[in-house]
Amino acid sequence: MLLINSKDAFWNTEHVTVYDSELIGEYLGWHSHNLRLVNCKISSTQPLCYAHDFVMENCVMADDADLCFEYSSINATIKSLVHSVKNSRSGSIMAESYGEIILDENIKAPGNCELRLWDNTTCFNQ
Repeated sequence: MLLINSKDAFWNTEHVTVYDSELIGEYLGWHSHNLRLVNCKISSTQPLCYAHDFVMENCVMADDADLCFEYSSINATIKSLVHSVKNSRSGSIMAESYGEIILDENIKAPGNCELRLWDNTTCFNQ
């Protein structure tokens, strides 16, 4: 597994795919377009916010990954607990379980990201 330890990694990138890597650092993938993570582990504060058409496949979120996916359009399959999800814009997230789910007055339209569990039950629609 490749280790990438960097603040602001993949900031404002377009059409990038990362395989089999551990990504450590703040503000991972902010403002990215078509960023795709496959078989990756994410360890970051506020990772993957403001991302457009973001995809995660078979990834794991570390215990310190908090305030994830704010204002992002996302389609994700996550094979772990997601400790903190905040104001995801659209798409779908499937995870083992969820900790804190934050939906507040700052959520951006359409604000309809669907959170699902691995047994395919819906937590709720935002």
